[in-house]
Amino acid sequence: MNRSRATDQAVPEWLRAEPARLLDFASSAVHPDGGFAWLDDDGAPVLERPVETWITCRMTHVFALAVAAGRDDLRELVAHGVSALTGLLRDDVHGGWYASASAAGPVVADKRAYEHAFVVLAAASAAAIGVAGARELLGEALSVVETRFWIEDDGLVADVWDRSWTAREDYRGVNANMHSVEAFLAAADVTGEPVWARRAARITERVVHGFARAHDWRLPEHFDPAWRVRLDYNRDEPAHPFRPYGVTIGHLLEWSRLALHVRHALGDQAPEWLLADARHLFATAVRDGWSVDGAPGFVYTTDFSGEPVVRDRLHWVVTEAIATAWVLHQVTGEQEYLDWFQRWCAHADTLFVDRAHGSWHHELTPDNVPGASVWQGKPDVYHAYQAALITTLPPSASFIGALVGDPTPR
Repeated sequence: MNRSRATDQAVPEWLRAEPARLLDFASSAVHPDGGFAWLDDDGAPVLERPVETWITCRMTHVFALAVAAGRDDLRELVAHGVSALTGLLRDDVHGGWYASASAAGPVVADKRAYEHAFVVLAAASAAAIGVAGARELLGEALSVVETRFWIEDDGLVADVWDRSWTAREDYRGVNANMHSVEAFLAAADVTGEPVWARRAARITERVVHGFARAHDWRLPEHFDPAWRVRLDYNRDEPAHPFRPYGVTIGHLLEWSRLALHVRHALGDQAPEWLLADARHLFATAVRDGWSVDGAPGFVYTTDFSGEPVVRDRLHWVVTEAIATAWVLHQVTGEQEYLDWFQRWCAHADTLFVDRAHGSWHHELTPDNVPGASVWQGKPDVYHAYQAALITTLPPSASFIGALVGDPTPR
């Protein structure tokens, strides 16, 4: 649909200015050993921590999006990220990428689908802007994902191998698959190979139209190797940053948005359920997660009856709410979604955006003051940057495809 003047005016001025502010904060993240460092509350790199592959990839992706949007002065930062992914973080012996490393070698040598999805995403975005070595990196990353993580019979990716690819963890999860959808859509847009869009669609069908729909849109995240649901997984560690117990409200929103990106990628071949299911996920996240405990904000998790479990407010959840509401309005033209977009922008502006020290508070307590029970510091700017950037883009399969042109066959 064409953007209306009213829609343009619905974007607050602070959000229009947010990409530049976030990039200024993120530019200090260069790690002297390679890649990008975890940032503390003031934006200083925490150099005693190892270099995390997921952070390096997400920052590389963000800087590549910025270059594609006109910030060519940040091209060297993209190259810095690519260098770490072809050097420090890459396993030259067994192939693939460590979860984290330091100058002394791997720190966490496991090979994880989550991190490998982000390698694909970073490489795709860097390749799209012509950074040296990125196209080769993308080809290698896609080959590793295809041969080690993608399970054709399941239409899903498996999660964690040991360093030598000889033993695989007795666990399957939705989080790694969610980010694989994002990465596969970007890869399809950058390479022009529709197989990656088809695989993104297969994952989305299993997870959204299968697992989520079967559980009244309260998506279970954790499974055994046969993809049998494990509803009690991590009940004793409910605030786990990557595998929390129960329903992760932010993931309902993220899957809603990704279903719409898949819908765009499939074009005329997109099934009707993609939009319908996106609406259901969004509605469930709002009903179960938004201001449900006597204070404004999204709770982190609920149980499978919709009762809050972890009530801390994480910044990435509201960023996904903002982005998803925007895309749903973009696709449907319905005022309801634009109203939610504006409501959540105001909420973020009031409570999450940290104008004194930069970026966003990554976590608030249930009383909406800065906290750190799930996350410490402000590790990266990926979620907030994409939420701000998406209001400038047309409907698309991927962020990088929207910025540089979308060659995916329709």
